Amino acid sequence: MSFVDKAKNKLEKTVGKAKEVVGDATGNERLEAEGNAEQGKAGLKQAGEHVKDGAADAKDAVKDTFTKD
Repeated sequence: MSFVDKAKNKLEKTVGKAKEVVGDATGNERLEAEGNAEQGKAGLKQAGEHVKDGAADAKDAVKDTFTKD
């Protein structure tokens, strides 16, 4: 996962948390739900990036195993 992707996901999660807190404090259920949804979306993106990273690492490990002298 690139640094930019990590930063975007972290920002999206932080904005979602802020919306959730403000929605809770003001009694705005819509804003609170929107914040929860944004946090969930950011978490799913992050999980997807971790899967991609893991697959790339596994591919490199297999390649290294067969190309060693």
